[in-house]
Amino acid sequence: MSVTDSAPAPADNATAWSARSLRPEPGRAGRRSMRARAEIVTRRDSGGRTVLATMRSGPPLTVRATAPGRVHLVSTAAGPLGGDDLALDIEVAPGTALEVRSVASTLVLPGFTGAESLMTITARVGAGASLRFAPEPTVLAADCLHRTAVRLDLAEDARVFWREEIVFGRYGERPGRCHSRFDAVLGGVPLLRQEFVVGDPEIDGSSAVYGDARCVGSTLITGRAPETTVGDGWAVLPLAGPATLVSALGRDAVELRRRLGHGEEATALEATMTNPRS
Repeated sequence: MSVTDSAPAPADNATAWSARSLRPEPGRAGRRSMRARAEIVTRRDSGGRTVLATMRSGPPLTVRATAPGRVHLVSTAAGPLGGDDLALDIEVAPGTALEVRSVASTLVLPGFTGAESLMTITARVGAGASLRFAPEPTVLAADCLHRTAVRLDLAEDARVFWREEIVFGRYGERPGRCHSRFDAVLGGVPLLRQEFVVGDPEIDGSSAVYGDARCVGSTLITGRAPETTVGDGWAVLPLAGPATLVSALGRDAVELRRRLGHGEEATALEATMTNPRS
């Protein structure tokens, strides 16, 4: 599929700010948790070019157009913190291409009451459309309690490159607890169901789980699935979609990114991905 870019839609049509909704945390006067939703929607203009039709922010989730067909997530407030309920909705219209990145890592922090924070990402990618999602890593600070849920609904011929990286705490600290769930459907058929938990010392340190690794990551790439490949700290697993799941562990974020890159290159698919930057 060829890529056609365009300048983003004019600001008055492309950007709207959603009101931030705050709700008090039970049992603590003056402390409020945050409920926020951000949205990115593309459309195809009369010339067949990708237009950012909707960019709706809800701090701390703020979206900024940084190039034709490319959006960066900008954190405009601390978070997620315990008790926060954050959501990002992405809709890539048929025949369009979108790239989503972030300007910095996301630091997940504990709240004052020990409440769980939640980050939900929902993406729908239409027929002949392409989505590349590759934000900077998520860092699990000590004592955080966090849950992530990713839901992908892909048309049968949609193209997706979706990378996630998680770092187990800041330097010298143990991570809090995180429960991550990933669900992808391709052409109405389940493609990938995956979940894992970080933050239980008795499990995390097992050689059958994370061992001495401090970071974990994965990349989902749609398209022709290659053969199973295993490298040093990374593995490529063909799915039945067809699609490929690259998984990697690392002692730090640099090693994790390098190992994921080896796996992504091994699939021989990334070069054929529709990329708004190309």
